[in-house]
Order: sequence, then C-alpha cells, then structure tokens
Amino acid sequence: MQDIRAAITGIGAFLPEYRLTNDELSTMVNTSDEWIMQRIGIKERRIMKESGKATSDMGVEAVNQLLEKTNTSPDEIELVICATITPDRPFPATANVISRKARLTNAWSYDISAACSGFVYALTTAANFIECGKYKKIIVIGADMMSAITDYTDRNTCPLFGDGAAAVLLEPTTENLGIIDHINHTDGKGRHYLHMKAGGSKLPASSDTVKNREHFVHQDGKTVFKYAVSRMADVAVEIMKKNDVKPQELSWLVPHQANMRIIDAVARRMGISPEQVMINIEKYGNTTAATIPLCLYDYEKQLKKGDNIILAAFGAGFTWGSVYLKWAYNS
Repeated sequence: MQDIRAAITGIGAFLPEYRLTNDELSTMVNTSDEWIMQRIGIKERRIMKESGKATSDMGVEAVNQLLEKTNTSPDEIELVICATITPDRPFPATANVISRKARLTNAWSYDISAACSGFVYALTTAANFIECGKYKKIIVIGADMMSAITDYTDRNTCPLFGDGAAAVLLEPTTENLGIIDHINHTDGKGRHYLHMKAGGSKLPASSDTVKNREHFVHQDGKTVFKYAVSRMADVAVEIMKKNDVKPQELSWLVPHQANMRIIDAVARRMGISPEQVMINIEKYGNTTAATIPLCLYDYEKQLKKGDNIILAAFGAGFTWGSVYLKWAYNS
C-alpha cells in the first residue's frame, strides 16, 4: 500500500482595500517611514475599516475564492481549521462562523491559537487527518484582524501589524509530493514577553483594564527579536538536515513575515540566497497567522510541481515550527 501524504492543492486569499502607510502612521505617533523601513521593513499594511466586519468575514472571502479556484463544492469539505488570535468572539470558534457563512455544512471545525505559528500548527494538524486516511478535503485558514488589538498610540507595536486572511485546500496524494515532515516546539516562558494582558480568565475585562489599555498587544521587542532569530533559524536548519535538503536544492523558504532583519538572519543561517526567500512584508506587515499562506498566494504563479519548500514561523508563547513540503501542482 502506498503512503498517503497531504498536499496543498489550492490557495485563496483576502486583503482589505485600505492601505495604512508609514507616512499616515507618522501623523498618529512619533515615527517615520525611514525609521520603520530600517528597523522592520514594512511600507504599508492593510486594515479592515468597514464597520461591523471581523476576522470571519476575511476568512469567508478567502475560502470562497479557494473553492472557486479549485472547483470544489462546499459539500465536499470535511474539516475546517482556522488559525487565529483575533477571533470574532472568545466563543464560538471563528472556524464555526466561517463554515456557516461559506456553507460548509458537512464540515466540523475549530480554531487553533498559536499566534504567528498558527498556520504551521494548523497545517501540521490537518495533514495528520489526511495521512491517516480519515479525510480527503480539508481547508486550513490563517486569518487575523490585528488592527482590533493594536494600540495606535504605541510607536513600538503599531507599525508592525496588518489584517488579512488566506486559506489552503489539503488533499491526499500518493505521489512524492505534499507535506513530508514537520518540527514544532513550544516554550511557555515566552508568555511574559509577547501577549495581551487582559480579556482572559487571568485578568477579565473591567473598566480598569480598558483604562490601562491592557486589551492590546504588548511586546518586549528586544527579547522577542532575539528568540525569533535563534528559534526560527534553528528549526529551519534542523528540518533541512533531517531531510537531507541542501541549500542549493531548496526552491523556497517561506518565513513568517514579522521583521526583515529576522528573515535575513534566518536565510543567512540556512545558507540560502535572497532569491530563495518569499517576502511580502513590505506590502502587508505582520498579519500573524496569515503571513505564510499570503506569501504562498502571492508567489503561487512562480511555484512549480516538485519544488522543495520550507515554511518557518515563530510566535507568542513562545511557539515555533517548520514544515518541509514538495509543491503539488503547476499554476
């Protein structure tokens, strides 16, 4: 019996129309285009400005586009996993809401909360459902509306984040393609350095938490940067060595889009050239769980069947991980 692997067979995405530029940000906080570009590498980010819209609305748009592109009926989808840290509500799961809005009536669904590593975690989880032969069509979504938890009076965090969503279809294959390996890690000591202080059971919402601006992203930038570089680079190099992938054999590194300096450091550690790295951080900023699938979406037409690809991410928690896959189709 041939081994079954999970392969990405299509991608859909959604980005809000509104572009928040560095020049506009500089009218809101003490910053500048030069400062942001030198330290982070972001020129603009997309922001969901429409009243009443939430993460699920972006996810639905990505899913609907995916279904249309792959000529897939909603009834064929058996499972939906949504990676997000900005759910519509604490419960029900945003994946549940997306399933309803996209008419995925035969699928069960749930969310994964792993911050910027969310898509890697969700893809790994979904792949196991395919590999065991249980399911044939699964949608994995990375979606975050970071503008909802960004403090636009904090010059250290507000330039970082944007809104967006992307979704991939996973299907089984017996070819030498698809998801070959993964390595995921967690270290809970990171909870002190990148988090949202209030809104959970430890510190429920109150007038004081709102007054103290504790429902926004808080980050110890230097510490997060140090761990992100080392952990993302280590796990990317580890999966290359484990699968005997030489730098010249790697078609693409798809890194989480948090900071250009982090991305450059990871590529150098892996021994690969800038031409082997997918980058769109300048256009979208850090969309958290959506960054990696948005990169795949932007580069889809350049991808070729059989391309060796490594996904690498690092996020709050701390969480980090990598996935090694062979691309399954020509666009």
